[in-house]
Amino acid sequence: MNFDLFGQPIDDDAASTDEAASAGSSTAKAARGKTITPAQVSAELSALAARLPPQLYLGTSSWSYPGWHGLVYDGQYSESLLSRKGLTAYGRHPLLRAAGIDRGFYGPIPLADYLGYASQVPEDFRFLIKAPASVCDGWLRGADGAGRLPNAAFLDPDIAVRDFIVPATGGLGRRCGPLLFQLSPLGAMANDAEAFLTRLGAFLQALPPLDPSLTPFACYAVEMRDPSLLTPRYIKLLRAHGVRFCLSARDRLPPVARQAGAQALMDADAPGPLVLRWMLYQGRSYEIAEAAYAPFDKLVDEDVPTREAIADLVVRTLAAGQPAYVIVSNKAEGSAPLTCLKLAQAIADRL
Repeated sequence: MNFDLFGQPIDDDAASTDEAASAGSSTAKAARGKTITPAQVSAELSALAARLPPQLYLGTSSWSYPGWHGLVYDGQYSESLLSRKGLTAYGRHPLLRAAGIDRGFYGPIPLADYLGYASQVPEDFRFLIKAPASVCDGWLRGADGAGRLPNAAFLDPDIAVRDFIVPATGGLGRRCGPLLFQLSPLGAMANDAEAFLTRLGAFLQALPPLDPSLTPFACYAVEMRDPSLLTPRYIKLLRAHGVRFCLSARDRLPPVARQAGAQALMDADAPGPLVLRWMLYQGRSYEIAEAAYAPFDKLVDEDVPTREAIADLVVRTLAAGQPAYVIVSNKAEGSAPLTCLKLAQAIADRL
């Protein structure tokens, strides 16, 4: 017997019958309106959430997936409607206390949009926000994704402040969590580690201190996509500037269990927050995962070793009195909400 995100048994044989029967139901009619209703929560799920400490911020890398009907939302909603108004229902789920704002990577987000996000969720909710590619990508890329020309704005602190830090912190306030600089693959730049780390250090040095009266839970974090640069020197550079190392479970990077050593080095002098994104099944590209997992309503490829490694890191962080931010993608196992459920169970068992 399988169970859904809310601890209810799933009758696979009856699923298609129930779907057809629901076509004329009041729930289906409500789904076509403008109000998004959260899925019902079982007593078992509420009990699981109660076992988790408040310093754990577990969530998904976005919230606008129609396939999450019955998992997060009670109704069939369009992607556009969920993107604009789904956060209120999402934020009522007892396990999902964080969310990633990925759209910022593709262009600056206006202050008004950040204010709108913050208004839809409880005060103890946290966002992980990605900085624009204009700052985080060393290359100007063609339609095929290949780097064509060097990006003159790469690691420009003035642009980072203007287009990212000021609107994100001003709009999200206390709901602002990690401010993430996800560095795209550097290509030839990665061959000269000395020059790159010098440039990165100058960028981090120029970032303004975060105002604890405005964003008491925010921190800067960097995610590196070039495994050759995941060295002790890189970790020490981040640590020297008070910036967190973002662990990333994805293709072309070492498994989380190996990245845990870098996290330990980061916390050698004093522990800090865990910032981790579980993005892809090991060795599987984004495009392949997208095609194999849509509509993201079930687990397709369970990755138990990664789940166990993440649970260990989370428990270690919580035991040190630090918050843990874990953001999960649909492309990790097939359905981010169900991955969060499995991960929450693994963490609760360790606690």
